[in-house]
Amino acid sequence: MAATIGEQLRLAREERGIPLREISDETRISVRYLEAIESNDYKRLPGGIFNRSFVRAYARCVGYDEKEAVEAYARYMRDQGEIGDDVATTPHHSKVYTDVPATRSPILTVLLAILILAVLTLGALAALHWFQKRSSSVDMRPAVAFLIFESNAPAPPLTGEGAGCWKTDHEEVL
Repeated sequence: MAATIGEQLRLAREERGIPLREISDETRISVRYLEAIESNDYKRLPGGIFNRSFVRAYARCVGYDEKEAVEAYARYMRDQGEIGDDVATTPHHSKVYTDVPATRSPILTVLLAILILAVLTLGALAALHWFQKRSSSVDMRPAVAFLIFESNAPAPPLTGEGAGCWKTDHEEVL
């Protein structure tokens, strides 16, 4: 039997034919950290409770006894003289790796999502209406002002040479 917990977990994984990538995907632990656990190089891990949580999750994934794995990790750390790592073996209920169902009702979640989407939709429609109203009133002001200006302009004089004949770019005066 393997001497360290890392070797024991590696052997359990190999017996089941599970690649490290699959364990990484299931536990969301980096392959680099899983390799560190297998080689008992715990200095490459974040430390503290993360190490125990990683060992626990790895053990669960390969079908190894979680409690035994954490105790073996704590024993290994004590044997190595690592006092900086808190090696207490009291059970810790991690919220990251548990299979405990959510406490909020899924119906309540859906209703809240619908309510939030309705408020956002109404806000977007109100903003669109406001911008359309604003742009239509802004576009009409210059046209109305131009028409008023043109209607108040004095008529051109009809006396003198060329009276009544206006020349444009495309016409010639007769």
